[in-house]
Amino acid sequence: MNITVRVWRQPHADAEGQMVSYEVPDVSEHMSFLEMLDVLNERLTMEGDDPIAFDHDCREGICGSCGVVINGVAHGPQQTTTCQLHMRSFADGAVIDIEPWRAEAFPVIKDLIVDRSAFDRIIQAGGFISAPTGTAPDAHAAPIPKNQADHAFDAATCIGCGACVAACPNGSAMLFTAAKITHLGMLPQGQPERDSRALGMVGQQDEEGFGGCTNIGECTAVCPKGIPLETISRLNRDLLGAMLHGSR
Repeated sequence: MNITVRVWRQPHADAEGQMVSYEVPDVSEHMSFLEMLDVLNERLTMEGDDPIAFDHDCREGICGSCGVVINGVAHGPQQTTTCQLHMRSFADGAVIDIEPWRAEAFPVIKDLIVDRSAFDRIIQAGGFISAPTGTAPDAHAAPIPKNQADHAFDAATCIGCGACVAACPNGSAMLFTAAKITHLGMLPQGQPERDSRALGMVGQQDEEGFGGCTNIGECTAVCPKGIPLETISRLNRDLLGAMLHGSR
């Protein structure tokens, strides 16, 4: 395959960015998208140019580190992580636009790398449970109905990649925040902080500058783990309950 990529190049956070075109010949259809960028970067390095900066780590669709907007879609044409997207998803001679996540709360650091530490601060605002020290309890000590356990597990699969924010026209982080609140709120261990968790994490989300949710659903369409939109409804119920409890 011979392709052309148009990549967002921005040397640092305060610099003006622009799209730069590169020809990438002899691309194997079996390459992952990031492997294609590796090949391009090796060539740029050999030519004395600055390689394209992008986030990655495990390259197994687990860690959530990678993530770019490909032809206007977060993570590209397949509902998966960027590292698990393969070049066979594109036609020979394709022109591919590659951009960073576009959101006020995700400022660009360099090229395709954005600062996603806002997610960390949302977690710090309440994404935890109280765990007493000592011997671990037996696995069957706290019976949990299967329906609740399934919903908690589904929400816990969120890897925090930020695709939901990049896809949302409002730049909302509600799907991420909802997943983190729901997977704890559905379990007995998460009940002591249930109210403070909802208030704290949603409050921090707003403070970080994320937009409001209007239930457009673009977030779920690109989520590599398929977090359902109903997770946001669960967050809204927890938030309303916390506000009502606080007003008593």
